[in-house]
Amino acid sequence: MVAPESIHDGFELANTRRTLPILLLSAREAVMEHFRPLLHAHDITEQQWRVIRVLQERGEMDASRLADLACILAPSLTRMIKALEARKLVASRRDETDGRRSLISLTEKGRTFIATVAPSSARIYADIEARVGTELLQRLTDDLVALRTALDDEL
Repeated sequence: MVAPESIHDGFELANTRRTLPILLLSAREAVMEHFRPLLHAHDITEQQWRVIRVLQERGEMDASRLADLACILAPSLTRMIKALEARKLVASRRDETDGRRSLISLTEKGRTFIATVAPSSARIYADIEARVGTELLQRLTDDLVALRTALDDEL
């Protein structure tokens, strides 16, 4: 029998351990538990790492696009950019054609930083892949991209 509090307006709520939002968060936490010690050892947050990785892959871009691609709220990105600039990992400048926009780029020091951390990150990823299997990891990645594409046509 379903507990009365799990029925709302005639609809049964799924067990929270089987809901997509909880499963995605739980899986993310399980993965990040492997990467956090590495990031901590290099004194960089998960969000900062995402920002510099996006810049490495995509090159210079405006702050709003960077926030979107790094999955970070714009107000948080503003503070983060200041911290990364203080470490000389990124540089920002005003867009010459639109002075309201800031353009963010990875510095040489930022590229060197990524090159230093990347081998350890790749080893962690390889360990995860060995544990879950290449096929499952590829299928999961493909399925998550398909889910994101279906739910957000802005990709």
